[in-house]
Amino acid sequence: MEYIAGDYDVVVIGAGHAGCEAALATSRLGFKTILFTINMDTIANMPCNPHIGGTSKGHLVKEIDALGGEMGKNIDKCFIQLKMLNKSKGPAVYSLRAQADRRKYQEKMKHTLELQDNLDVKQAEIVKINIDSNKVQSVVTRIGAIYNTKCIIVATGTYLKGKIFIGENSYESGPDGVFPALFLTSSLNSNGINTRRFKTGTPARINRKTIDFSKMEIQPGDNDIEYFSFENSDKRAKQDNQIPCYLTYTNKLTHEIIMKNINRSPLYGGEIVGVGPRYCPSIEDKVVRFKDKERHQIFVEPLGESTEEMYIQGMSSSLPEDVQIALYRTVPGLENCEFTRTAYAIEYDCIDSTNLKLSLEYKGIDGLFFAGQVNGSSGYEEAAAQGLMAGINAARKLSNKEPIILDRSQAYIGVLIDDLVTKGTNEPYRMMTSRAEYRLVLRQDNADERLTPIGHEIGLISDERFNKFLDKYDKINREIQRIKNTNIRPTDEVNELLKKYNSSEIDNGVKLSDLIKRSELNYEELKPIDTERPELSKDEIEEVNIKIKYEGYIKLQEEQIEKFKSLENKKLPTDIDYEKLEGLRIEARQKLNKYKPNSVGQASRISGISPADISVLLIYLHEKEKNVSRETQN
Repeated sequence: MEYIAGDYDVVVIGAGHAGCEAALATSRLGFKTILFTINMDTIANMPCNPHIGGTSKGHLVKEIDALGGEMGKNIDKCFIQLKMLNKSKGPAVYSLRAQADRRKYQEKMKHTLELQDNLDVKQAEIVKINIDSNKVQSVVTRIGAIYNTKCIIVATGTYLKGKIFIGENSYESGPDGVFPALFLTSSLNSNGINTRRFKTGTPARINRKTIDFSKMEIQPGDNDIEYFSFENSDKRAKQDNQIPCYLTYTNKLTHEIIMKNINRSPLYGGEIVGVGPRYCPSIEDKVVRFKDKERHQIFVEPLGESTEEMYIQGMSSSLPEDVQIALYRTVPGLENCEFTRTAYAIEYDCIDSTNLKLSLEYKGIDGLFFAGQVNGSSGYEEAAAQGLMAGINAARKLSNKEPIILDRSQAYIGVLIDDLVTKGTNEPYRMMTSRAEYRLVLRQDNADERLTPIGHEIGLISDERFNKFLDKYDKINREIQRIKNTNIRPTDEVNELLKKYNSSEIDNGVKLSDLIKRSELNYEELKPIDTERPELSKDEIEEVNIKIKYEGYIKLQEEQIEKFKSLENKKLPTDIDYEKLEGLRIEARQKLNKYKPNSVGQASRISGISPADISVLLIYLHEKEKNVSRETQN
């Protein structure tokens, strides 16, 4: 028996990383929101590696924070190790990574949700979405409760018809042994939303006391730590009590056991039909695909301070448990390991993300948004970024405001969403720095400069934080101007300092900024000869150094962005019938009618659209502008 249980502005289905950000965004923007989860104890769960950030993903977390999201603040409360990756490379690819206390992360996020005004959190399985006249109306729980709503955000992660595979055994389940969502897929399908199968997996967990760490390489965290949230940027400190991770390797025997039992893998036996992630393959997949490699890296990482479970990064598998135990025990340090949880693969339903608008609203269904792994992405950070944007745009829809669309030159979030919506994905999509064309401008250190004004305009960044941000960049810009106007004379003291860093001595006065641009020097190292220097925070010092040192490269990239913007700013009407546009190839007409791109720039990134097709669109817009001009004059 169905009954009306409540009325809400927004319903969020799923309380993983996407759902949490979505629900917090809509409720903080003043809209009555309800967040549904199959199990209250799995809110913000980390069924795979309990870490946040890493290469390119750290950029996403910084951007989420700059826009007013929660992930960065939450991980700052409960990390057990922090490390800046890629420090030997340029600042464009520096990426912060935190090993999390898994339970503490969940508890902190759950409590944040529970305390949030305008937000109710409820344990219930949503089995049906009611849509009338292409507009969302309500959702129905498994026990028949109906919740009326104006907007729905679907953030179901890997739960939709989830199926676990371990060797010859398979069974319906969500991640971590939680119930799957078995009925919502049919409701989506009945509303014209097609689904497909993707697959991911996770390694075994092992009891710490059965590991011999003396045979592994210790991987400590950074002593001089940097936090994820810009709100905590003034809290940098020495931290010596971080829990280490460890590095070990597979070997020839490991690979032999895998190949001997490969016929028992459901991945190679045909039982798994879902497409798996290219950039995070199972150990059997790595051994099969990279036969020339004699070994593969394995990272042994803690799940938290109050548990002895260790995560074995790099050894996800769907092989039978007996085979898993045998191959794990060939790895140095794991010879006597005992499993606490067996590795498994999980298959689940997701949608074709090319059916979404850049706002993450489903085309043709008013008020229905999708975010996270249900869109074909992988990773906690990618999910959180989409959840935040879906929440923001659902709130703006309810406020009759234009959606916030971040483009590829503004944020990694823009790259992520544009790739999913415009290009689509045939496998679980993972963010990488190489996907961002303008990564020298899209650094993690300047995420606040790029996005905090937008977060403030939206209403998720407080006036207090925004004023602090303005003060920070006022100091940075004044310092850069001072440096550019400061002359350094060729004194003995100056040349002695230059010799110390193997830098050429100077015979004439030079600008301080020119010395900073030398590859062997930086802003901090020149402090002894810069007597007028003001007191700056470490973040401000880093920003000054990067902006001066890479000024030429940044200007070049900004010029490229201007060219990119020229096409992005050429907006295409959504009601164009491309079949009637002369000069377009048949494939282009079909693709453009399917995707309905927002701009010429977006159209240019659709697979199968040629430069000649773009020329036709530019001519069409030019003629349209001329006609409008004539009508205005008449």
